[in-house]
Amino acid sequence: MTKQTKAYILTLMVVTFWATAASAFKIALRDVTPATLLFYSTLFSTLALFVILCFQGKIALLLQNSPKSLIRAALLGFLNPFLYYVILFKAYAILPGQIAMSLNYGWPLVLTLLSVPILGQTLSKSQLLAVVISFTGAVVISTKGKLLGFGDVSSLGVFLAAGSTLIWASYWLFNAKDGLDPVVKLFTGFFFGMIYSTLFCLLSEGFTIPVSRAWGPLIYIGLFEMSITFALWLTALQLTSSAAKIGNLIYITPFFSLLILNFVVKEAIHPATFIGLSLIIGSIIFQSWAGRKKT
Repeated sequence: MTKQTKAYILTLMVVTFWATAASAFKIALRDVTPATLLFYSTLFSTLALFVILCFQGKIALLLQNSPKSLIRAALLGFLNPFLYYVILFKAYAILPGQIAMSLNYGWPLVLTLLSVPILGQTLSKSQLLAVVISFTGAVVISTKGKLLGFGDVSSLGVFLAAGSTLIWASYWLFNAKDGLDPVVKLFTGFFFGMIYSTLFCLLSEGFTIPVSRAWGPLIYIGLFEMSITFALWLTALQLTSSAAKIGNLIYITPFFSLLILNFVVKEAIHPATFIGLSLIIGSIIFQSWAGRKKT
């Protein structure tokens, strides 16, 4: 089996796991609060990343972290997993899963917008057009195609779901290439995120022991939304001969997620969701295509 074939297999696993995330969130939030979900999912994900480090024999690398690297990890860990999932889980708690998930997938366009003030870049005409198309898709999803108002959709939920894209995009902009092992960086960031999540849960509502049926979704989210899947994705990126070859497969994820929400959570998919999501994903693909054409 070639490295590229392995990369494709790992990417398809990543697509499958990430596509189930929205359904797992909605199922878990039936029995626990967003704060409790945050605490247990970050706990399980941090433990899983530590096991991965041990399996890969990278504990020595972990001990070589400089004070500067730890400070950076503490800051990044505040953005993700802590702040990002605080906002995202709350959005999922008050929105239909299809709306929260679809809006969240607009983060690549938000990253493009943030690169202007943070990195000093300028927007090309194609990038600006992509942002407008994506924004139109977000409005279609948020208003269920009515365009003039949110109707029965929570405006706070829409704001939170859109805000999560801002946090996620900021995380990747500040997560510069610094030569550190990616799994070590993930673990240190999640370790600090677990500390923040523990304090947040303690101060906001205190710790509770979830009912037995909630443990499955909590463990699943910690392993297959956050930790193991991130490690699989990083491995796929290392194996592939071109990130574009596997990156395009990720665009399958939100549409696959809609199917799972429909079959597992029994959430009826509104036609406007599919139309708006198609606009968002189409704008991202268009931006990527236009960027490669210029180079």
